[in-house]
Amino acid sequence: MIDNKKVPKRIAQTVLNSLKGGVVPRIGLPYITVGRKNEIEALLHDVVIISEGGASFRFIVGRYGSGKSFLLQTIRNYVMDRGFIVADADLSPERRLQGTRGQGLATYRELISNLSTKTKPEGGALTLVLDRWISAVQSEAVQETGLAPGDPALAAATDRKIYAVTSSVSELVHGFEFAKLLSSYYHAYVNGDDETKAKVVRWFRGEYALKSEAKEALGVNMIITDDDWYDYLKLFAVFFRLAGYAGMMIMIDELVNIYKIPNSITRQYNYEKMLTMYNDTLQGKAKYLGIIMGATPQALEDKRRGIYSYEALRSRLAEGRFSKPGARDLLAPVIRLEPLTAEEMLVLCEKLADMHAGLYGYERRINTGDFVNFIKIEYGRIGADQNITPREVIRDFIELLDLLYQNPNMRIAELLESDEFSYAKSEAVSDETETGFVEFTI
Repeated sequence: MIDNKKVPKRIAQTVLNSLKGGVVPRIGLPYITVGRKNEIEALLHDVVIISEGGASFRFIVGRYGSGKSFLLQTIRNYVMDRGFIVADADLSPERRLQGTRGQGLATYRELISNLSTKTKPEGGALTLVLDRWISAVQSEAVQETGLAPGDPALAAATDRKIYAVTSSVSELVHGFEFAKLLSSYYHAYVNGDDETKAKVVRWFRGEYALKSEAKEALGVNMIITDDDWYDYLKLFAVFFRLAGYAGMMIMIDELVNIYKIPNSITRQYNYEKMLTMYNDTLQGKAKYLGIIMGATPQALEDKRRGIYSYEALRSRLAEGRFSKPGARDLLAPVIRLEPLTAEEMLVLCEKLADMHAGLYGYERRINTGDFVNFIKIEYGRIGADQNITPREVIRDFIELLDLLYQNPNMRIAELLESDEFSYAKSEAVSDETETGFVEFTI
């Protein structure tokens, strides 16, 4: 078990600042993970299937602030520790699954830009992966042949190993061009041709707008487009496996931005692309690939604008008659997040209090009774059983810790029992439940 009193100050600062600001920290999640054990286990079962050559597609569905993005980030860290490459992106008006002005390609570019590995978790790992792949192949060739670097026979042996990988990729859709570019990158790497390497990486990132431009630069008469970008993610998944990784996990959050599209035809095109991705993973057309998408209940279930407005998806994703709150089928394509219990929130508050005390170097003043009183007040407000979210409770609690730290003479009981505290919290619930599309990430 992780000791929160020994959290490195850099991590503690990032975690507390992120949570207070309403966003999920990229680091330090194991120190504050509470609940979600069953959901995490279900998703990690998928990870095993993916690493064995399968594929999976899951929707994580929860209200704003329910812990949806937190769960996505937790899984992101888990799978990177298990040798996966992760690509994540949030949809927006400029980034969709399909669009008439390159919005689908913009999502692809964001995913490739955010490629992350355990050793490069902040993103931008594409060139690192390519270089390490070539270096690993060269090392294997040296070990197998016993030849010295610079020997022409060693170069030939390395070429054969590179060719074996590119041949496997070339059999897939668009794989011939993809394999040709991998080969170009390898030869540029060997010859120290940084200009060609940069051109290949630019192509992989989807930055060539014209086929003629790509033809002139690299000799391939193909570019990644709004229509076929997903096919190249499937190619990357296979390549990453051949390059020594366990597989690839794609995480796309904020599907509400598709729900918000005013044009019904454009929405349907996006849902059609989603259906293609879903079918590919379940029918075995994709390998070593996992896809997780995050959505709100409204973005999923609204039969006029949501995912369920597309009948082919509704019939695949709708719950059966036996699943209900408290007894959800976590092996189904849709994982619905149940609210964290008051007991789980109390444990989380204890973790945050220890982290706060460790960061600022003071003896924790809040006792068990104070934690219980705080949780009782938060969960005792009108409508809390339906409207309260982890983000609200976390934000309130960190503010409480900050005030107590900055005002040593202040007593926690005075704050909790004040009319201002109760009134402010009631107003916060009222405001956040009326704002419709205000986006949260905890």
